Amino acid sequence: MLGWSRTFVPRSPARSPPISNRHFEDKGADYARYRPTYPPALAAALAGLAPARTHAVDVGCGNGQLSVLLAEHFQHVSASDVSADQIANAAARPNISYNIGSAENIAAPDASAELICAAQAAHWFDLPSFYAEARRIAAPKAAIALITYGVFSADGPAAERIRQFYWNDIHKFWPEGRKHVEEGYAGFDFPFAPIAMPALKIKRDWTAADFLAYARTWSATKRAEKAGRGDILQKFETDLLGALGPKTRMKITWPISIRAGRF
Repeated sequence: MLGWSRTFVPRSPARSPPISNRHFEDKGADYARYRPTYPPALAAALAGLAPARTHAVDVGCGNGQLSVLLAEHFQHVSASDVSADQIANAAARPNISYNIGSAENIAAPDASAELICAAQAAHWFDLPSFYAEARRIAAPKAAIALITYGVFSADGPAAERIRQFYWNDIHKFWPEGRKHVEEGYAGFDFPFAPIAMPALKIKRDWTAADFLAYARTWSATKRAEKAGRGDILQKFETDLLGALGPKTRMKITWPISIRAGRF
């Protein structure tokens, strides 16, 4: 694997986050298909932080959306997630090694990673334990970055109904960690020398069906359905199709927030 020869020997059994924090352990195929993907400019900006391009670590990688972009810049990417289903649906690349594991026990050698990142995942971590592991695996002058895409905005005739669905109808079903996403991780303890990052966005042109498929991947909609409130999504689907029809497209935009720093 492009000269990657160091092996990781676990020091202790991997610790997984509490069951209450494991919201994406199923539906990995839907997550891979319907979640918005990151722009290549994000990986380029992250790679620019690294003192070398030998090894990047993507923690809480999900289906590897960021991992595959980082693989264009680094000789090797180690990517991990607690969900076996997410890993099973990850995009394969010859220089990416995927493994099932937690942010609190990272499968990487000591002092080996020039970049350590977590995209749309750090709000589920035990941050002090994750930071301790990040320090263990960080190479000299390595960078760390926590990335999240925040609350989307929509344009067109359905924009107000979508806003109402998120903030009024479904919001109470989000797990507590969602507030960190909405704040762009600004409230996180981040004990690293900060690095300014460019303003980036994810943009999509979606039909009503596209947006509904995305909404069904949310932990909030899953929790609503488990609580017997599937009618909330059904009503929203009726209203959205009524406003847009089956073919009209709307622009959806997510702001990307990055907390980046150096060890």
